[in-house]
Amino acid sequence: MIFGTNKLWQSLERTRNAFFGQITGLFGNTEIKPELWDDLEALLIQADVGVATTELLIKTVRETVARRGLTRASDVQQVLRQEMINLLQNSHALNIHHHRLLNVVLVVGVNGSGKTTTIAKLAYRYREQGYRVTLAAADTFRAAAISQLQLWGERAGATVIAHQPGADPGAVVFDAIKSCQARGASLLIVDTAGRLHTKYNLMKELEKLRVIMARQVHEAPHETFLVLDATTGQNAISQARHFKESVHVTGVVLAKLDGTAKGGVVFAIARELGLPVRFVGTGEQLSDLEEFDAEAFVDGLFGK
Repeated sequence: MIFGTNKLWQSLERTRNAFFGQITGLFGNTEIKPELWDDLEALLIQADVGVATTELLIKTVRETVARRGLTRASDVQQVLRQEMINLLQNSHALNIHHHRLLNVVLVVGVNGSGKTTTIAKLAYRYREQGYRVTLAAADTFRAAAISQLQLWGERAGATVIAHQPGADPGAVVFDAIKSCQARGASLLIVDTAGRLHTKYNLMKELEKLRVIMARQVHEAPHETFLVLDATTGQNAISQARHFKESVHVTGVVLAKLDGTAKGGVVFAIARELGLPVRFVGTGEQLSDLEEFDAEAFVDGLFGK
């Protein structure tokens, strides 16, 4: 796999150097030794692949090695690489299309996860692809969230629809949809609150927004992205479960991948949550958002 840019490669440097470099070191051109499996398991868990996902990978790789009669440690690496790619591959294409009059994307995630900057990166990415992008500042719970989205929206070249702090988020979404329809905008990205007074209130609010979208635009929201902070490792999994239980999440955007050695969490997300990773944040610039590619990601981990 040849990278279109070096950004994904660079963003995986910490994970590669901390753990996957050591994993690669296990696979010399020697015979498979019993301790190989224990060492591999320990390193995968340290890389935040997760205990259950690690056990599945080891079991599958060992079965494949035995079935094929492989005897060299270097062969194990090739089998592991392919099993990792299989685990991450997603057969469903993104449901954002030029032929649709208005695409609506709902973005959820806890405060501090990188949600606002991710929205700006998505806006920039789709503007570059020819979409007319509008952002809805539906996180009215925090005044700072509105001003931050307005600032990032301006940088990304997107229109931002906002009300006063404390306003009804549903009214913001309704107005944003009407604005898009009046001006011929083709993509609406909706920011949402990362927390309210209780988890119940937050999830009820998100459900209400989904109802408003569906009433105004056929089959909206067309995508619901959950933004997770890669630097939190396994904590990101518990956050994801929290949202998946209450909101129909269609994919994950993994922010701050460049700032962590815990990039292995991608495998746990795919295996334990059954959610595809759609994009990864690879830096601080607006262009630092890569559509997720399982093969490129795994090769980046192993330094291929």
